[in-house]
This record gives sequence, C-alpha cells and structure tokens, in this order.
Amino acid sequence: MKTTFDRPKPQEASITLRFRLLHIRTVSIVISALLLSGCYFLRGSGGGGQEAGSWQAPRHIDPHDVALVRGYAIEPFAQGLTFPTGITFDDEGRAYVVESGYSYGEVFETPKLLRVEADGSTKTIAEGISKNGPWTSVNFYRGNFYVAEGGERDGGKILKISPQGRITELVTGLPSMGDHHTNSAVIGPDGYIYFGQGTATNSGVVGVDNAKFGWLRRRPGFHDIPCRDITLNGVNFETEDALASSGSGEKRTTGAYSAYGTPTQKGQIIHGKIPCTGSVMRFPLAGGPLELVAWGFRNPFGLAFASDGQLFVTENAYDDRGSRPIWGAGDVLWKVKKGAWYGWPDYSAGESVANSEFAAPGKDEPTALIASAPDSLPTPVAIFGVHSSSNGFDFSKSDEFGYRGEAFVAQFGDQAPAVGKVLHPVGFKVVRVNVNTGVIEDFAVNAGSDNGPASALGSGGLERPVAARFDRKGGALYIVDFGVLLMSKEGASPKQHTGVVWKITKGGRKE
Repeated sequence: MKTTFDRPKPQEASITLRFRLLHIRTVSIVISALLLSGCYFLRGSGGGGQEAGSWQAPRHIDPHDVALVRGYAIEPFAQGLTFPTGITFDDEGRAYVVESGYSYGEVFETPKLLRVEADGSTKTIAEGISKNGPWTSVNFYRGNFYVAEGGERDGGKILKISPQGRITELVTGLPSMGDHHTNSAVIGPDGYIYFGQGTATNSGVVGVDNAKFGWLRRRPGFHDIPCRDITLNGVNFETEDALASSGSGEKRTTGAYSAYGTPTQKGQIIHGKIPCTGSVMRFPLAGGPLELVAWGFRNPFGLAFASDGQLFVTENAYDDRGSRPIWGAGDVLWKVKKGAWYGWPDYSAGESVANSEFAAPGKDEPTALIASAPDSLPTPVAIFGVHSSSNGFDFSKSDEFGYRGEAFVAQFGDQAPAVGKVLHPVGFKVVRVNVNTGVIEDFAVNAGSDNGPASALGSGGLERPVAARFDRKGGALYIVDFGVLLMSKEGASPKQHTGVVWKITKGGRKE
C-alpha cells in the first residue's frame, strides 16, 4: 500500500492569506499580459473531464495510484456506486452513503440511502419518493438520518429518515430548481439544522446558459431571490431567445433577480424573503420557522462545525458563462458570521467583480448589479483554485489521525469547457486547510507529474472527490468520490456505477 506523498506540491506553503490575495492579483496581471500576446486564445481548453474523452467502462480502482502525505494509507471502502455525494456513521460506527439521484447532464435516477456492509456491499435503507435529487448530504443524529434533498424538479427539502427507512419532510419548497441546490444539512451544537441554499444562476441573471442546464424550460419563471431588500442598478442583458425555436432571431432582455425576459430599472427595489437563494439558513430540530444565518454566497456547498462550534462553509465561485460571465474567481472557505452578507453577485472573496481583473477574455468587464453593498464584507479564510469545485469537508478532531483543527476539503474538479476555459485540470483531489493562516496543502492526489482525474490519467486513482468525512472516533477519513463525469461543449456526461468511497488512515489499514 502506497503511503508516501511523492509529489509534494502544496497549493500554498507557509504564506499568509494577505500575501495570497496579493499573489492572485499579481498572477492576474501576468495572465493579462499573456492574453495580449494571444497565447490564451490559441490554446484549447484542457479540463480534466475533457481529457477523459477516450474513457471506457468499467472504472479501474487501484489505491497505489493515489499519493498521500507520508505516513498515511488509502484503500477502497465501497465501489460501484451511482453519483454518491455523502457519508455518515451511526452510533455503532456503521457507514451509510447517499446516492444523489441526479447529476449535471440532466440524468435523473432515484436517490438512495445505503448502508455499507462489512464486505463492501450495500443495502438500501430508503429511496426518494420521487426523482427530485440530488440528495447532497447525509448526517446521523440521535437515532435518525438527516438528508438535504437538492430539489432540481420540485424544490429543495430537508428530510428526516428513520433507521427503518421512513421519510419525513421537515422543510419543503426551497428555491433550488436552478443551477445549484439545497446542500449539506448539518446539526449544530445549538440543536438547529443548518443547510446551504445555492443560487439559481451563475451571477444573478437568467440567460441562455440556464437553458443548457435544462431547468429554464421546466421553470421559465424561476430566478434568484435575495434574503434582504436590495436596490438594483438597472443593468439589463439582451440574448437570443433560448425558449424560442432555433433560428427564430427573437431576443430577450433580462435584468438581475428577475425571470427570464424581464428587464429591470435603475433604483428598482427587489424585496427579500425567506427562503432565499445563495444563503445559509437554519431551523430548530424540534420544529419551527426558517431563519437566515448568512447570505451573499453563490453556492454554499459544504458546511461543517469546528470543535469550538464555529460554522465554516465552502463556496463554489463564479463561472465564465452566461449573460454576465465572471473570470478568474477562486472558490472560497468562509467563517460564517450570523447576519453577514458575503458579496454575491457583485464580489468574489471580498473583491468587487466590477473591474478588469474579472473580465473574461474577449468579453465586457462585469458591471455591478446592486446599487450599494448591503453590508461590510468578511475576509476569506482561504481561497482555492479557480474552478476547483471545493465541496464537502470536515475538521480533524483527533490526534490519532493528526492535523487536529484543520479542514479536509474534497475538490470535485473543473467542469471545463462548460464553466469556462482552463489550460490544465484543476482540483480532483483532497486538500487540507489551516484555518488560522489560510494555508492550503495537498493531502491526497493522483500520483505522477500531471494533475487530473484518474480517467484522464489512465490510472486507478481518484476521480471526482465530492465530500470528506471523519468517522465518529476521528481515526479514519472517508472520501466520497462521485465517479466519472466527462465534459464537452454540449455539457456533462456522468457515468453510472463509477462512484467510490475511499478510506484513509494513519499508518495504514488496521486488520
């Protein structure tokens, strides 16, 4: 079993967050110079899912193809899963996995809660009543399972599932029929259930890209909803009519926080309400109304509490797509402050997107949608790679495993070219973050000199890590690997039965 990390390439090493921000701005200037030379335009996109175009089933699994920090070992724990997204453990330490039931590419399956048996086989505990996935997370608490139902078809829900498989809907009608979903229901130390709610759109405006996602024809009136009242700048965008017949030449003009084809005016007030998009919300486990925790996130995918009770969230940042493309925005790890606004749709990691650094190559500079920022902006804990899709995470709370207090984050990897152009694969690994310094370092990556998913490298290693979770004792880290997801200009092509759960321990497998 390979335990040595033979490719020590930390994303950042022994530098402060302030220097990281300066570094990112400096890199942006250098890249801009390269763009002027034509280098960027001449090279094709090189995303991980694109490079896997020749992949053929079945998926090959080989833990020796995964490089780890020295002293750790990895092994497959469960295989042959379809779109797994989360794992949890009951009071006896038994593992349970959710299969999401939905993937980008408009593939609808039945969401499932599965128990992983000692031999790696699975037993179905519960199935979704309808194909309203994705189920994006699962947690076990005081005898029951709690699942975030993404709600691509009928709206998001928070579910309670008994050990016998009985499903109770605790919250329904969440605004999650767009690009992003209801995510990561976790139980806080205060007895509340916290969850993330993603935005309907990439950057606040419904457009042609949302038709490509598939939901605009199903829900032509759906759009983003602010959590508090906002005043608009009246910025509108004209596009070819994505709902008209091909070649019709018809146009649509759409403003921010509005249904497709609905323009806005300067000074127009959009009233906030709960539930809202781009937010973290909560409600009492014993029952009660939804409460706003924080807002201004694009897609708050992963939520986790540190040992001191502080809530953290990973945010999937903007893409270079749609009517208002944003370029060069890295994913973010935030410390959540109650009532705070985190900047979407006009800021990225505390920086205004209304400047040339965020202008997509060959496209206009973004314009602010909101007349004035609702609040002062928090400072990011850490900034991940652009398009890394930094998702589910957990904190090490054990000296047995090591790195106590650090966050272990699963990076799903880029979805280029649909999200924008990348020159090399980004993500496809597990990183650890020192939340006090903002330093990010690789923890589990595919072995070799090139980064990317196993399908692109022709190996048996990691594909698309989507969640990281420690067991109840904190001695083992489980990585939920969504499986093979290929990408093209037409969109995503996910492959069923390619999902894996990996187990990482210190000092190797314990027999």
